[in-house]
Amino acid sequence: MKFEHLIEVNDPLNPLMDTLTREQVWRGLVIRAESPKLFIPHLDECDISARQAGSFKRRLRYGDLIVEDTVLLSPLQEVRYEVPAQGDISASLLTMTIESPSEHMLYVRFSYDDGMAESTDGATKMYEEFKKSAYQEADIDTMRIVRQMAEQGNLDASYLN
Repeated sequence: MKFEHLIEVNDPLNPLMDTLTREQVWRGLVIRAESPKLFIPHLDECDISARQAGSFKRRLRYGDLIVEDTVLLSPLQEVRYEVPAQGDISASLLTMTIESPSEHMLYVRFSYDDGMAESTDGATKMYEEFKKSAYQEADIDTMRIVRQMAEQGNLDASYLN
């Protein structure tokens, strides 16, 4: 199943919405990768290892379920999560890309690929739609938390240094 959607970060037509910079959004997405417990309440533990320039490996524990992945960072552009096949988990990919179609507009594109073909049977299609909805809600929550962090000044360069 492949699925993607956009979340608008800045709306130049809404003066009540605080404008975030590309740098603030980038920092928020990196924090999500490095400190996922801030964004995923049911995550029990995250251990980061094998840091290299532009990437690191993680071991995530959800109760008895362990998921290992690699996070690839393209500064100010993209955070990519690669999950290799492991146990009952098939290989999958999540990419969060910052897009700016014009000077004042900013979006984050969330792209999912679980390595499986689109289903044709009814029950599986219904499950896929449920997964898409859950992914979208989690991504909306991610951007809500990033926005809160920015409002608190936690994504400013001076705060992080």
